Amino acid sequence: MSWMPRAKKALSQNFLNDQGVLARIVETVDPEPADHILEVGPGRGALTRLLVEQGAQLLAVELDRQLVPILRHEFAGNPKVEVVEADILKTDLPTLLSSRWQGKWKVAANLPYNISSQVLFQFLDHTALFSELVLMLQREVGERIAAPPDCKDYGILSVFCQLHFDISREFIVKPGAFRPVPKVDSVVLKFRALAKPRVEVTDERFFRLVVKAAFSQRRKTLWNCLKSAELGVDEATLQAALRQAGIEPGRRGETLSLAEFARLADAIYSFANR
Repeated sequence: MSWMPRAKKALSQNFLNDQGVLARIVETVDPEPADHILEVGPGRGALTRLLVEQGAQLLAVELDRQLVPILRHEFAGNPKVEVVEADILKTDLPTLLSSRWQGKWKVAANLPYNISSQVLFQFLDHTALFSELVLMLQREVGERIAAPPDCKDYGILSVFCQLHFDISREFIVKPGAFRPVPKVDSVVLKFRALAKPRVEVTDERFFRLVVKAAFSQRRKTLWNCLKSAELGVDEATLQAALRQAGIEPGRRGETLSLAEFARLADAIYSFANR
């Protein structure tokens, strides 16, 4: 099929067509014949074609119903490629992936800017499924994910992602590599899954509540953010938890390290569940 539908603004589509950038992404993914790779949003198949050449098993999940039959037609003769029409945000990832392969999956994706954070949260809910993620993101989002504590970019995504992954910034991608041309730079990040969380957390759901509360009002102190959150403790108990964790209530959330967030969440959790 030579005809290709135009990019859809509603789906935040920007198709990557720079062969040099595509080759660098494949090099970063480093696919081997034994790999099983989930490609999110294959679009017109530019990255898909290069990944397929490496002989890995590829599962491509595409939302655009006009592109799905084009992709299926192109790869119909290859038993190692499966194209699924689905919204990744509404997909049960354990069912989708584990029914096809019980081992760890790699992910390759040029994520639409408007859903990149939501997709990341979904991956974070199922980290045991993955060995590596290679994601192209809006540069601003990528900088936040890889940011260290005590800087303006450090936030919720930084903490959640760094709990489960080693993250490296691979390279910047300029707007001209895409059609249509976006207004901002992109960045390719590589996430290497850790064998266990970087720091021990008693209850990750509660840990996330505490982190989200700490960043809910960035200009305010940790104390002001936490006391207005629904964490199941009164102010006196919250003060006791902060003392137990060794954290000054006058600090801001962005100054806390991963280990400090873990200590704080565990302290509050232990008081809340007495």
